[in-house]
Amino acid sequence: VIVSTYQAVSGTGKAAVKELEKEAKDFLENRDTKPEIYPHQIAFNLFPQVGNLSKEYPGYYAEEVKFIRETRKILGEQDLAISATCVRVPVFNAHSEAITVEFEEKMSPEDAKQMLRNSPGIKVIDEPEKFLYPTPFDVSGKDEVFVGRIRKNPLFPNSLDLWVVGDNIRKGAALNAIQIAESLIKDSKN
Repeated sequence: VIVSTYQAVSGTGKAAVKELEKEAKDFLENRDTKPEIYPHQIAFNLFPQVGNLSKEYPGYYAEEVKFIRETRKILGEQDLAISATCVRVPVFNAHSEAITVEFEEKMSPEDAKQMLRNSPGIKVIDEPEKFLYPTPFDVSGKDEVFVGRIRKNPLFPNSLDLWVVGDNIRKGAALNAIQIAESLIKDSKN
């Protein structure tokens, strides 16, 4: 499993949301701004850091280590091969994830879509030719986890790429990805 998360500022709290609002306004009004919550300006920017550097996993940040641990724990797979990169993005609410999942057996995008459609709490929006896929703006305030851009990964056999978006206030980033992976893994073994 390879996951890149794109985490909204609301994951840091109300002060971070206010900072994004202020920085965006300052930028648009051509005023200097000084970040207080994050190490860099978040408005019109992003950075690959969520939390502090980990001593246990050199080069990884705390949120990435947490993500790896939670995924292994919830799936009951302590040896699960997983890598995570967590990126803070200038979005007020709703985290997004790009996920690559490799299966033991071949799985088609169509089979994955059907399995996900039958999973509680998951909604598939996957018509990229019509520009229909989940976005943070569209899913904010909703309880479901939304999945789209389900496609075969050309680099790894038996793998799929997915785009997942969920309201992080209602459901955490790690839980979103884990819920999707769990549905696919469980159903692929049946």
